[in-house]
Order: sequence, then C-alpha cells, then structure tokens
Amino acid sequence: MPPTDSHRALRRAGIVIAVIAIVIVVSGIGMRVSDHRELSEWTEEQAIPTVAVVTPTNGDAAARIELPGRLEALSRAPLHARVSGYLKTWKVDIGAPVKAGQLLAEIEAPDIEQQLLQAEADLASAEANAALAASTAKRWQSMLGRDSVSRQEVEEKVGDLAAKQALVKAERANVERLRTMKGFTRIVAPFDGVVTARNTDIGELITAGGGAGRELFVVSNTGRLRVYVNVPQVYASQLNTDAKATITVPDQPGKKYSAAVEASARAVNVATGTTLMQLIVDNKSGELLPGGYASVSFELEGEAHALRVPASALIFDQSGLRVATVGSDNRVIMKPVTIARDHGAFIEVATGLDASDRVIATPPDGLIAGSAVRVLEPTVQEAGNAAG
Repeated sequence: MPPTDSHRALRRAGIVIAVIAIVIVVSGIGMRVSDHRELSEWTEEQAIPTVAVVTPTNGDAAARIELPGRLEALSRAPLHARVSGYLKTWKVDIGAPVKAGQLLAEIEAPDIEQQLLQAEADLASAEANAALAASTAKRWQSMLGRDSVSRQEVEEKVGDLAAKQALVKAERANVERLRTMKGFTRIVAPFDGVVTARNTDIGELITAGGGAGRELFVVSNTGRLRVYVNVPQVYASQLNTDAKATITVPDQPGKKYSAAVEASARAVNVATGTTLMQLIVDNKSGELLPGGYASVSFELEGEAHALRVPASALIFDQSGLRVATVGSDNRVIMKPVTIARDHGAFIEVATGLDASDRVIATPPDGLIAGSAVRVLEPTVQEAGNAAG
C-alpha cells in the first residue's frame, strides 16, 4: 500500500528530531571538551607561583655595627686586711673621691703592738750582748799579741761576736717586720679614685688575708673606663687598634661618647665565635658608671662592589648559599653568592650577583632552577623598602 502523506510527515519529523538530537549531543561533547581544556589551562596557570622581585642596590661606602659591651673601671682595687683585729674607725663612705695614700680606715690590733714591744726589747738585749762580745773579742785579740792566751780561745771569742751580731740583725729584721705589720692597721687608698664599696663597720672583727677575709673597701679609678666588646669573627679583622667607636648608655639617653680600640685578644673564642676587644673611653664627667651596659657602634669600611638585597632572598640548602633570580623568559635562575656583611634585615653580597639581576625577594618553598614564575614587578619605593 503506497505511503500516505501522514506517514511521510512522520518520517520527516523523526529525521529532524534525530538530527536535532545528534546536534545536541555533539554540541554537549564539544562544550565539555572546551571546559576541560579551559580548566586544565587555568589549573596550570594557577600552579605557576607569583613572586615579587627586587633589583640589588649598591652597598654603603661605610657601614655601622651595633654590639653590646660592658664598662669597667680603668683600675679597680679591692682592699683586704693584712692584720687581724677590730675595726677602730672608717673615714670615707661609698661614692667619696679619694687621693692616693688617703686614710680609709684603722684597725685596732693590740697583739701586734705587744709583739712589737717584745721584739724591740729582744733587739736591745741582743745589741747589748753583741757590744759585750765585741769588747771581749777585742781584749782577747790584744792579749794574743802578748802571748797571754791561745789562738783557739781568741777565735772562739771572735766567733761568739759574729753570732751575737747575726742575732742583732735577726732581731732588727723582726722589729721592722712588726713595724710594717703595724702600718697595715691603716687602710689607705692605693691611687686616686672613688670608693665604690664599703663592706665593714666599726667594731667588726677583721680577719687578715685576701682569701679568708672579705674585701673591706673597693677603690676604682673612674676617670677613664675600659669597654669590653665581643666582636664577631667576620668583623674582627676590620677593627684595628686605631679603630673609633661611639658609645651610648641607657641612663644617659641622647648622649654619645667617643672611644677607641686599645687592645684585642687576637684570638677567637670557640664557644661564641667572637674576639674580645678592649676600648678606652674618657669619663672625667663621671656620667658613665663602671659595671654598666653600653651599646658600642663601630664604623666599618664598605665593600667596593657589594650589592644589597633583602635577607629573606637567601636560600640555604645542600647546594650552599644561593639567591633565586628571574631570567628574561620568566624562569628561575639560581646563583651562588658570598656574603660581605649581614645587617639583619638585609645583607650585602660580595660576589654572585649583578646590579641588573631581578632577585626574588621571598622565594616560595620548592622553587627550583628552571621553574616558570609570574613576576609581580614592585614599585621603586617597594624595592627600596625590601632592600633595607
């Protein structure tokens, strides 16, 4: 039976629907492929780290380092008793200026006085015996000339005189010793200075000896002070005995004091990696206090070709000390460097960098040579801040 018009219409409608379905399927597949490609490209793009770069700046012609130090008196003398007894009186208190030889205190030592009296009596007795022995020996020598006595007897009298004279010398030395000991009952200042400690009072029992007894007074010469500073080994070779420094102390805000290096230990302490240096500072005004803390600032000569970069730019791993830079193709180039000076927030690099390099200020973890990066170019102000 030949197809009717209705059958033809249905057939055409089915074909149209099939074509439409095919177009929809193909279109959906194409959209998914396009979305997947875009997602892959976006993921790859997001995987590229964005970094900030800075251009190295020239290091200073001169740089300063700040180091902690301690102040000590140029001369400091703890005074101990040489004789035992009781403190009779003291004449000066802490903070008092004194002159060399000035009396600080007196010790009452009656046993020393009694020993001295006995020694003087023994000396007088020995001198009397020696005088008698001298006259006896002289008389016997004159009798020997007349053959009245034997030579043996004369030699015995002369020998007795020599023994008596030796005894006189011994007794005289004992008297001088006790007189010297009596002099030690007076505690006097050894040099011009200031009394910085008094550890005794009237009536106190004093024990002789620097080891057993404590110090009675401490006299310090504070007209000039020593400043001790531990200098890191990297800077020690740049500070000679003519190097200058500026000192500040917490109790004198806004004031600066000039000092000069006087001596160096010329050795590195293995525990701290530093060299001990001694400076001298004038303290005629008395504003600086011995035993106090001081901040010591040294001026150092800068490296002629040193370049300054942020300290955060350094990478230290099994390959050594390096800096990550960005090439013209926006890929990472690792450059080994050597440090000229560490200023804390920034460093000065002696070798390994060029002034035109683009240095990554803060390299992300896992960054390797050849990695692609997206560069966030800083402004001039930002670069200056990053470098110091």
